[in-house]
Amino acid sequence: MKFNLNMVLAALLGTIFVLMTVSFVSEAIFDPRPPEKEGYVIAVPETDASGAPAKVEETPISVLLASASPDAGERVFKRCQACHTDTEGGPNKVGPNLWDIVNRPIATHEGFSYSAAMKDFSNGGEKLWTYENLDVFIKAPKKDVPGTAMGFAGLSDDQDRADLIAYLSTMSNDPVPFPEPPSDETADAGSATGEGSGEAAAPAEGGEAAPAATDDASGNADAGPANAENTTAEPAAGAEATPPGSAGSEQPAKSE
Repeated sequence: MKFNLNMVLAALLGTIFVLMTVSFVSEAIFDPRPPEKEGYVIAVPETDASGAPAKVEETPISVLLASASPDAGERVFKRCQACHTDTEGGPNKVGPNLWDIVNRPIATHEGFSYSAAMKDFSNGGEKLWTYENLDVFIKAPKKDVPGTAMGFAGLSDDQDRADLIAYLSTMSNDPVPFPEPPSDETADAGSATGEGSGEAAAPAEGGEAAPAATDDASGNADAGPANAENTTAEPAAGAEATPPGSAGSEQPAKSE
């Protein structure tokens, strides 16, 4: 009986010894410590409760330009100098000359051979390089214009992109003014009336519903204001009628 107990204890101790030895050897061969810096991170887009990709709120270029620095943009432009010139009368290189680029018709610079994708995107030169169009294109050229010959990956940093556009705007004898950033009152009014979503504003009691606001963001220089019939609405009780031609009326945007 005593002999069998000694054998069992010896076998148990031997097993423990073997397991500890294997553990020490494994740790010596395979280092379990994580690296200080990950070699490759796979970005997984965030999704909402329904599983659809979450919408990312983007800052309008009009807001970014309000604090942009042309001097900083000149330094950013050094990344573009291998393919573009920015001086008046400068030559075309791999890319076209960028003098007076703001509000210039897309794919129309003299002497440069544009890709078929860029020509299609320009809609026959009707689209312009507005501040908004420049912002979207510089952020991700191949995403904005699939098939473009421009090999630059783009500027994802909002500040760098705004600084660069601010600098390019100075490369002109007649710089185009920056667009006005939306005010808090405008944003609140737009959300209250459904502006920007294509929804009509709720009519006042005894009045008619206002037509839905539309947005022409294509940069079409030939686009004009839509024809509309003049209608007269009864003013709400206690309110004064707004005379024609007052500050509430819109005027067509100036195009070059």
